[in-house]
Amino acid sequence: MQKIIAQVKRFARDENGITALEYGMLAGLITVLIIASVASIGSTLKNVFSDVAIAI
Repeated sequence: MQKIIAQVKRFARDENGITALEYGMLAGLITVLIIASVASIGSTLKNVFSDVAIAI
């Protein structure tokens, strides 16, 4: 039983998993921001190209 308690305490002190989780969350946030930016810029570019096509 003491061995299990020692392993649980060691696991609770280990911060490597937490760091990986933080990097994963940061990567997810960056991905969401990129997708939102591309969607916004995409519609703007579509309008610009449509205006150019109409002008030609």
